[in-house]
Amino acid sequence: MFPASFIAPCAATVLLCMPLIVTALDSDRDQPIHLESDKADLDEQKGINIFTGNVHLRQGTMHLRGDIMTVYVVDGSIDRAEINGSPATFVQRPEGKDKDMHATASRMEYHASDERIILLGEARVRDAEGNDFRSDRIIYHVGNNTVNAGGDTGTGSRVYITLPPKSPSQDDAEPAAP
Repeated sequence: MFPASFIAPCAATVLLCMPLIVTALDSDRDQPIHLESDKADLDEQKGINIFTGNVHLRQGTMHLRGDIMTVYVVDGSIDRAEINGSPATFVQRPEGKDKDMHATASRMEYHASDERIILLGEARVRDAEGNDFRSDRIIYHVGNNTVNAGGDTGTGSRVYITLPPKSPSQDDAEPAAP
């Protein structure tokens, strides 16, 4: 069993890591956080918490999985969190949607100061509407809901986007034959 002095910083670290996607279900924030890993190394003095082996963090509809998750804490607050995997995965149900958003990459980074999520290495985001966005690098700015993708010119990194066809609305549908 872990001593209380170990659990409190760990719980605070994980709680501060949660605002990854602001469009998530509001009820997710009120759910308990469950974190599983084969090993946890927490160093409160250095502000580095490392979770290794089958890392699975879940809160409500949000699931984050990877091989290694490192959380950096500065002055009691999350500075950044990194998760590496084969691939690292993120799944969450957006507010008002009936399907989940999925993201995968070799490495995911969350930078708290500017609310930025960086997906690196075979990055892919599929939203609840079926839009599919792929590149070697995808940067999502949570605060202003903007995306930057691809590498520097000349690196050969390409951006691939697939948009499903719109289903005809009832207003656009042909009238039924009498």
